Amino acid sequence: MTKDTHDSDVAFIQALAELLNKNDLTELAVKREYGENDRLDVRVSRQTQIVTMAAPAAAPAAAAPAASAAAPAVVAAAAEDPAQHPGAVTSPMVGTAYRSAEPGAQPFVQVGTAVKEGQTVLIIEAMKTMNHIPAPRAGTVKRILVEDGSPVEYGAPLMIIE
Repeated sequence: MTKDTHDSDVAFIQALAELLNKNDLTELAVKREYGENDRLDVRVSRQTQIVTMAAPAAAPAAAAPAASAAAPAVVAAAAEDPAQHPGAVTSPMVGTAYRSAEPGAQPFVQVGTAVKEGQTVLIIEAMKTMNHIPAPRAGTVKRILVEDGSPVEYGAPLMIIE
């Protein structure tokens, strides 16, 4: 595969990810045939989270102010976007995230692990290539936002390092 073909494939995959977001799709699959033994199979998908909140039970009049004060905090927590966090590590590509080098091995990092800048924190497989994702800064892993083997899209938050 030539560099021009690779660059055009990367641009094509990024365009698919944008199309997925723009049209609020959850998955998109495309197969491109270049020749007899040369093809590109791409599956772009998004993880969706369903947030359910129970309606507050009817409260006595004296407890109503306390219940209404708690409601904005719940809404704010549900609306928090991990991608906007200053310590967010985002995916540089579309692919499948793996937290360890091979199945059954120890994960690269866990919540609470201290990492150095440049240390591998996970791997993203894209087009049968394993891409090591380095920590952009030194710090401590506070949250891991992807599960092992889950699909990720370009720009998706992977973890929080503070």
